[in-house]
Amino acid sequence: MRIGHANTDERALIVAEIGNNHEGDVSVAHRLVELAADCGAGAVKVQVFRTADFVSRSDEARYRRLQGFELTPQDFAALSVAARARGLAFIATPLDLASADALVPLVDAFKIASSDITFYPLLERVAASGKPVIISTGLSDLREVRETTAFIRRCWEGRGVRSSLAALHCVTAYPVPDDDLHLRAIGDMTRALDCEVGFSDHTIGIEAAVLSVACGATIVEKHFTLDKQYSDFRDHQLSADPADLRELVRRVRAAERLLGDATKSVSPAAAGSVTALRRSIAAARTMSRGHRIETADLRWTRPGGGLEPGREGELVGKTLTRDVADGDRLSLGDVVGEP
Repeated sequence: MRIGHANTDERALIVAEIGNNHEGDVSVAHRLVELAADCGAGAVKVQVFRTADFVSRSDEARYRRLQGFELTPQDFAALSVAARARGLAFIATPLDLASADALVPLVDAFKIASSDITFYPLLERVAASGKPVIISTGLSDLREVRETTAFIRRCWEGRGVRSSLAALHCVTAYPVPDDDLHLRAIGDMTRALDCEVGFSDHTIGIEAAVLSVACGATIVEKHFTLDKQYSDFRDHQLSADPADLRELVRRVRAAERLLGDATKSVSPAAAGSVTALRRSIAAARTMSRGHRIETADLRWTRPGGGLEPGREGELVGKTLTRDVADGDRLSLGDVVGEP
């Protein structure tokens, strides 16, 4: 899957999820973009919304807080430019239709929040852009994820669009208790869905993000903050700070090197040891020419390169054509006759 310059066929895309950790300060958002690039992330992600279009005014405290977090379309345009200038893909989660429309020229991919996996008008609007779509699945079972991915594909087919799709294993809890994380679900999703599968991490720390790659995640999203104690906004505490993100990137890349590819073969590092460590069929004692070989006359010793174990039946019952010493390798040229 290609998102900007990133290709998940080559290595996992690590997404620094800025979300709303800028708290409405565009200078903080720009600083987070810069730091994400410095730490080695491949993409940044933001949330884009008009509060009035997705939160009820009756939820007064939440409404006021999110209004304070809003950035302007111009702010997001500048962040998109800044991200790409630092080699980062720019991904956004729109939370209303107008925001989705405004983001089309700005993003390399759209992300759908777990809460909106059944918000079909938004899904249709995002699919109409033709951009890659990443779906978070924190409130869904596999049946619902299949329905949503099928809907997006139908939207693309109806418009003659060819694009890329990913689904992220996620648990919508802040933070996620370890016992509720179930990273093995990544494998279940990979087998069941015809798309990329990744992981959106809401845990404390970076262990889960690193382990997700071993489970098959090709996109790893981690919340990102300047400081875990930046404010009482809950996302900061479960986010990676710059030191965490740098270590997360380092460990994911190290894990990828250890995982290698899925083909079982003799590695170059081991190839030189094959002959030395395999075995050859040899004489278990000194025997004279004319001796009829029995199984008890054989032993199996290193190195290989002689008659391989498993071919004893080609020797047993035949007659030696030469004298052999204890430990001599035996070959088919040393015997005659029928077993």
